[in-house]
Amino acid sequence: MVRVLLTSLFIFSLAAPAWSQNLPRADTGVAGDNRILLGVGNPLLAQGSEALRSGDYDEGIRLTLLGLERERTTDLIKAGALSNICAAYAAKEAPDTAIEYCTQSIEINRYNWRAFSNRSYAYWLKEMYPEATEDLEAAVAINPRARQVLQIRGMLNEAGLRPRVTVEDHQ
Repeated sequence: MVRVLLTSLFIFSLAAPAWSQNLPRADTGVAGDNRILLGVGNPLLAQGSEALRSGDYDEGIRLTLLGLERERTTDLIKAGALSNICAAYAAKEAPDTAIEYCTQSIEINRYNWRAFSNRSYAYWLKEMYPEATEDLEAAVAINPRARQVLQIRGMLNEAGLRPRVTVEDHQ
């Protein structure tokens, strides 16, 4: 139940209908207030984002892939769309596929903190905590105040604090 709730909160906070990406400032390489809207000029991407936000992950993936296939997009828009697909697969608890899409997104835009955050979550699902932590730190370096980053940090901290039981054998 907790995993379902965390997954729902995670996806809701990541897949907004007007998906925005923090873009790096040209002079520093650090994320600034510049944003792009995913779906502007590409109704399929907008519909895909809306489907993801409403929890219809299969339809969101389908529409987003169609939007990428049928419409020309900039690399930054494509990176955001791939990150959305990653988030959807993570929500469907298909972390291997999620990781593939996030990696593609990061290869296009290394300042895409959402892709790092999404991939961190996918690694968390696989209990690959060192990899999850590494991606989380990359997301923090780009956007340290993002709510999603704080949520995943809490999940990773909780995973590290799980109690281990030692049983003594009394004979």
